[in-house]
Amino acid sequence: MLIQFGTEIGNFFRETFVDKFDFWLIFGLVAQLVFAARFVVQWLSSERAGRSVVPFAFWLFSMVGGLMTLVYGIVKREPVIIFGQCVATLIYIRNIMLIYKERRTKQTPDPS
Repeated sequence: MLIQFGTEIGNFFRETFVDKFDFWLIFGLVAQLVFAARFVVQWLSSERAGRSVVPFAFWLFSMVGGLMTLVYGIVKREPVIIFGQCVATLIYIRNIMLIYKERRTKQTPDPS
């Protein structure tokens, strides 16, 4: 029984990571790494500030990783990934727009 279980686990990993090894698997893995990098950026920024901080780079990594994951979902025809990343990417883009708007407002001299 234990040997059969080990064989099934081995077959699962071979089918999942070896048999399906192609450009899109690499692309999808890189997309996940870019997406996950946002948490490292957020954590390090918060540690430096001594409080919870969401830096611009967090939203940038979110958008790039989300768009890459969306492309992967479209190519692989994964409706859950497509739906999730479409909605999430809109939120990331909106946050970036709000940051640019705030920065532009701060740079504009007060006319009074």
